Formats: sequence, C-alpha cells, structure tokens
Amino acid sequence: MPDGFEAREKWPFECLRCLYVWEEDFVVRHLTDVHGNEVEIWLSSGVSVQPPWSGTCCPHCGAYHVTSFPSGYLARHPELVPDPAPEPAPVFAPAAGQPGRMSAPRTNLPGRLLVALGVPLAMFVGYELYANTVAVAHHH
Repeated sequence: MPDGFEAREKWPFECLRCLYVWEEDFVVRHLTDVHGNEVEIWLSSGVSVQPPWSGTCCPHCGAYHVTSFPSGYLARHPELVPDPAPEPAPVFAPAAGQPGRMSAPRTNLPGRLLVALGVPLAMFVGYELYANTVAVAHHH
C-alpha cells in the first residue's frame, strides 16, 4: 500500500517574452511505495500535469520562455501583478427625437512606429546633408 501526503503550492511565473505575470495553483502528491521509492505527482485543477519548472507556457502570448519566482514573491511585490483589464466605456446613443449622429471612436496614430521610422530617416538625411556640405567645402 503506497504511503503519502498532499500539499498545495502556488507558483508565480513571468513570461520573458511579453512580461506577463501570473500565478498557478498546484496540488503535489508525495507518494512512497512499499519498496521506499518516492514519487511526486503534480495536479492542476485535478488533472495530472508536468512539474511547473518543465515546459510552462505563457497563457498570454503562448511563449515557452518562462521563469518562476520564489513561493510568496508576488504577495510581497503586488506591483508586479498586472491590473485587471479596464471595462469598456459605455457608448451613449442620442436620445430619441434629438438630432445627432454617432461618431466612430478615433484611433490613435501608431506613435512608436512613426518614431521608429522617422528618427533613423531624419538621421540619414542629416548625415547625407552634412557629408555633402563637407565634401563641397573641402573640394580637392
């Protein structure tokens, strides 16, 4: 007859790709058979799973490049846990009988993309202008 006990463990993780932080609850069954062999069975939601340190997948982006924190780490560092997603703002329709139209929500320009493309382009043009000015000034 195998002998053993169960323990509940909460493992905090962080995805090294998208920096998403989350926790998972596990039940660990520690069993010892009649020959003295010890084995651990990891359960998540009642289903047998691999140990948390082997092959954990990010639920946010699907990457397998994940690290774990020491147990209780996120409880001591709540700033690492992402805030819940904000609820969408209610859309108000004009009252019946009032003229008006619904306007589509404005989309923001992709500012980072514009900066990523604009800064190198501006530097290239500036360098070319400088190089041509120096070449004309130091004509041999």
